Amino acid sequence: MDFSLFAHMERLTPDQEHRDLRMELISLAKMADDGGMRAVWTGEHHGMDFTIAPNPFLTLVDLSHHTKNVQLGTGTIVAPFWHPIKLAGEAAAADLITAGRIELGIARGAYSYEYERLIPGMDAWEAGQRMRETTPLLRQLWEGDCAHEGEFYQFPSTTSAPKPVQKGGPPIWIAARDINSHAFGVDNGFNIQVTPLWQGIQEIEDLMSKFNEVCATSENPRPKIMLLHHTYVATDDVDAMVAANELSKFYNYFGAWFKNARPVKQGLIEALTDEELAGNKMMSQENMLRDLTIGTAQEVIDQIKRYEDLGYDEYAFWIDSGMDFERKRASLSRFIDDVMPAFS
Repeated sequence: MDFSLFAHMERLTPDQEHRDLRMELISLAKMADDGGMRAVWTGEHHGMDFTIAPNPFLTLVDLSHHTKNVQLGTGTIVAPFWHPIKLAGEAAAADLITAGRIELGIARGAYSYEYERLIPGMDAWEAGQRMRETTPLLRQLWEGDCAHEGEFYQFPSTTSAPKPVQKGGPPIWIAARDINSHAFGVDNGFNIQVTPLWQGIQEIEDLMSKFNEVCATSENPRPKIMLLHHTYVATDDVDAMVAANELSKFYNYFGAWFKNARPVKQGLIEALTDEELAGNKMMSQENMLRDLTIGTAQEVIDQIKRYEDLGYDEYAFWIDSGMDFERKRASLSRFIDDVMPAFS
């Protein structure tokens, strides 16, 4: 089982300085690097202080100057926002600058808030089709001259400039939920990244079942599969309950952004009331404690052992949570010191 860190700049209130948030992200990435994690992942989002990541390649190049060993992954690029030639070139340039440490996670995107601003009229189905057209072109562009006549993109013979450092280009990961997405990834020789969100062990098992079903019928070798999950290593049961409450609030805001129905001003969504937070039983503190990877070090070890037994190759510690930096740092420290050694 490999371990990695999934993190963004996360701004909750107008008084937080972006410069401070950048330094906090760098600090967490250095902890992951020094602690022996395999990779650090950061995603792509636009116009949202909830998740600040307009170009993950910029962030990863920044982090490369403060780390030595970790791979640096996009978790994930939103494919429909990128022309294939532009994506191939920028990924290769980042791989060159970081001396071959880039990995490329790719998704269709999730927020209609972003769709309607960057590609008005595009829905999730079209976004998925754009991703499926773009992603297989990347290796062709990295390899040599490639011409393409597709549904969304058409271009004459072109190659990536520069070329990536890694032979064959950066490893590619596809964010998958339904079985067709798993099949697209496996059939094209891409790794798979799954995110069960708040839905617990049943969803974690179901995602692995879909992956296994596809691998059993594919002619390609089994790729890697990574589980991305919110994680908090607590000092005791009381601390775990505090974390569950914080993550309950996080997921309430996640849902509000996803619904795209509340006013947004200066990148911050209109605050949820106490009544709204309490009324969302699906995101209750009790459900967070039950369904996320929250607990003391031994409880977290036991949960991740279960994921390992299911067949997951990598576990990504999702640290975005609405917690203050010190709570994030302390939890990650306990994960590195007290949880990861149980898997060495």
